[in-house]
Amino acid sequence: MNKAPSLAAAVALGLCAASAARAADPAAAKVAATFGNTVISTYPDGRSQKIWLSEDGTWTGLSRRGSPLAGTWSTRGDKVCLKQTHPPMFGLSFCQALPDDPSKGMDSRDFIGTRIHLKLVKGHVTKADG
Repeated sequence: MNKAPSLAAAVALGLCAASAARAADPAAAKVAATFGNTVISTYPDGRSQKIWLSEDGTWTGLSRRGSPLAGTWSTRGDKVCLKQTHPPMFGLSFCQALPDDPSKGMDSRDFIGTRIHLKLVKGHVTKADG
């Protein structure tokens, strides 16, 4: 018996299901726009944190002091949720909406309540003024 057609059908079905799941996820388009770009959180003191999301569900970044950060991300409703693994944050996860207009950004708060301005900048920006 030839199993090739059933394997091809299973792969096609899997791709359709994954595509439908992404379409049903309200944050999917906003998250997809971040791939290859930099999410910058600017704090009241002028310093900024940079985050780079990868399609595989991981992220890397630089803290306001320039220290390396890393973790995993997921979506929940219209928000992206970050779980930091480096340095370890004891399993805490923080969910944040992404700006509707990435170039203008949006005012928000970080995980401890500090006011921040979020914006998406084209490319992999590492300099302070991103």
